[in-house]
Amino acid sequence: MIRDDIKAATISAMKAGEKDRTAALRQISAKIKDRDIEERTSTKAIPDDELVVSVLQKMAKQRRESIDLYVTGGREELAAVERAELAVIEEFLPQMLSEAETVAAIEAIKAETGAASMKDMGTVMAELKARHGAVLDGKLASTLVKAALS
Repeated sequence: MIRDDIKAATISAMKAGEKDRTAALRQISAKIKDRDIEERTSTKAIPDDELVVSVLQKMAKQRRESIDLYVTGGREELAAVERAELAVIEEFLPQMLSEAETVAAIEAIKAETGAASMKDMGTVMAELKARHGAVLDGKLASTLVKAALS
């Protein structure tokens, strides 16, 4: 389980004296615990690895956005900190679909659903997320679906 890998990595980082890595791993654990608390009130149970991956994907997206903002704002030292945290987060994320694999998946769904126009974008995106949610880059998928349906 990914959760166990994160705990083991935290312990080894603490033993190795890697303060920045330990801080990033503790931040990940805290976000996962927050999400666990949110899920207690939910009626729909989510498998543990799916929950952890969704938390990691959200954290990675936040880091990428922060890096872009820091770089455009001329704050390279802050961008470097975010890049280091992003590297730690990405260690635990599953390998994302490549652009070619995403295009192939979109074309298969288009053929199955008969999607032909932008009105069908929601259908295609929903099916794409249902099949490949954990390994799908949503922003890339959205751009590729728009291109395929226009």
